[in-house]
Amino acid sequence: MITIPLADIKQKIKEQSKLSDVEINNKIKAKLEDLSGLISEEGAAHIIANDLGIKLVQEGEKLKIKNVLSGMKNIEISGKVTRKYDLKEFKTEKRSGKLASFAIADETGFIRVVMWNEKTDEFDKFNEGDILTLQGGYVRDNNDRKEIHLGDHAKIKINPAGISIAVSEGGKPQSTRKKLSELAEGDENVEVLATIVQVFDIRFFEVDGDNGKRAIQKEGKYYAGEKEVTNLTYAYVMNLFIDDGTNNVRCVLWRNQIQKLLKLSHEEIVKFRDDPVPFEPMKKDLLGTIVKIVGRVNKNVSFDRLELVANLIFVDVDPEEEIKKLKAENATKDSVKENKPTSEKTEKIINSETKKQPPVQQEQSSEAVEEAVKNAEEDFGFKEETLSIDDLEDMDN
Repeated sequence: MITIPLADIKQKIKEQSKLSDVEINNKIKAKLEDLSGLISEEGAAHIIANDLGIKLVQEGEKLKIKNVLSGMKNIEISGKVTRKYDLKEFKTEKRSGKLASFAIADETGFIRVVMWNEKTDEFDKFNEGDILTLQGGYVRDNNDRKEIHLGDHAKIKINPAGISIAVSEGGKPQSTRKKLSELAEGDENVEVLATIVQVFDIRFFEVDGDNGKRAIQKEGKYYAGEKEVTNLTYAYVMNLFIDDGTNNVRCVLWRNQIQKLLKLSHEEIVKFRDDPVPFEPMKKDLLGTIVKIVGRVNKNVSFDRLELVANLIFVDVDPEEEIKKLKAENATKDSVKENKPTSEKTEKIINSETKKQPPVQQEQSSEAVEEAVKNAEEDFGFKEETLSIDDLEDMDN
C-alpha cells in the first residue's frame, strides 16, 4: 500500500463525494471530537472515507504494517508471526469470552493482532515463524497503539504460496535512527543515541503475581478486579531525561529496560521500594551515561510534549563505533556534524549536569510524575481487562 498523506485523503474524499473542503474538514473535526482525541487526524479522515464508501486502497495494492491506520475495516495484510501469547478467558461485569493475541512483522514494522471468541479456535493452528495472510480484520487504537482485530468472519491463511516476508534477526524490522529533535508523534521502532542527564525515582505498582493485573487495595486486602490477590508482587516504571545535543526528551522505561539499565535482577530492584536510599548513588552514577534506545514516541497531552517509550535499551555503547555508524547513515547528507553526538558535545552535557540540574527539572512536578505513571499504566495494560503486563512487556522486548 502506498502511504497516503492527509492532504491526499482529503482530495480523494473531495473527488469521490463532491463534498467541499469546509464540509470535509468539519466531518473530520466532528469525528475527532466524537472519539475524544483518541485518533489522529489522518485516522479520522480515513474513517470518514470508509463511511462514505470511498476506496483509498485500490484492489491489488499490498497493505504494509507501517501504513495501517486506525479505523480501517475489512483489511488484508500479510506478516510473519514473531510472538504468540497465551489464550485467555475473561469475565467482567459487562462481558465474558475468549481472547488470544500474537505479533506479526514485515519489513516495515510490527503490530499486535487480537483474536476474539470463536476465532481463537484457530490459535493453535499456526506457530511463531509462520507467515500469515489475514483477511477481514479491522484496526483500532489501544492506548495509542494500532491493533488488528479478527472477528468470527475474518480469515487466516497459513504460509500461503508465493508470499515471503523479510524480517530482521530478532523478529522485528530494522529500527530507524533519528536525532531527538527529529522525533515525531507516532514514530515506531525509532532508535536514538543520547546521554542521560536526569534520573527520577522508580515508581512501584502492586500487581497480581498470577496474572500480572494491577492490584488495588481495598479494606486492607488487594484485588485484581473482583479476585482477591494472594500472590502480590510489583511492577515498576522509571523516567529519564536524555539529551543528544539537539534536544532533550523524557524517556519512559519499564521493568525489563530498568533491569538492563541498572544491571540488576527483579528481586534486587524491588528492594528499593522499601529502602530507596541505596538507589540514590546509582542515580548519580547514571548521569552522563551514553545509551542507545529503541522505542516509540507518544504525545503527553497534559504537557504538550513528546516522550520516548523504550522497547530496548543498550548501555554498553561504544561511542566511536556509533559515530562511525552515524557517519555511514548520513553519508548522503550535506553535514554529518549535526547528526552525531560528538565526544566534546557529550562532555559538555555531562559537565553541565554536575554543576546544576538541567532546565527540565523544573517541570518534573508531582503532577508530572503522576502523569508519567498514568501514561505507563495505560501504555502497558494495567487497565486492560484481558492482557497481562508480562504479555505486553514480552511483545515490546
